[in-house]
Amino acid sequence: MKKRLIPVIAALSLMASQGPALAHHAFSSEFDANAPVHLTGKVSKVAWVNPHAWIYVDVKTADGSMTTWAIEGGTPNNLFRHGINKDSLQVGTDIVVEGYQAKDKSNRANGRDLTLPSGQKLFMGSSGTGAPYDTKTNPAQ
Repeated sequence: MKKRLIPVIAALSLMASQGPALAHHAFSSEFDANAPVHLTGKVSKVAWVNPHAWIYVDVKTADGSMTTWAIEGGTPNNLFRHGINKDSLQVGTDIVVEGYQAKDKSNRANGRDLTLPSGQKLFMGSSGTGAPYDTKTNPAQ
């Protein structure tokens, strides 16, 4: 009886571990590699959540009104490893974000690079399969 139970438990464990992997999206499912964005504005909110951190940026439009953009970054752990932390992104910080707009044309984008007021450029960790290759930082590939 015990020998029959081991394969069943192993199969159930394998199926249970697939949930988070299937829930993660590929870049190309939500974002348009042919719709780059260059946004300049002030950080209005930062959400350090898994599986992706979100940075909200208030951007002044051509008519002078403000629009909030939601910028998806990598995982909080990945952002920390690239030098982005809670201290570097305080509400009110002026930043420049380069990335790719959502396919639905909403004010949502996948962040590629973030430039701080000091001029320091940080990689936001474009996510998933299908993210455009960055020839500026990796010209050899």
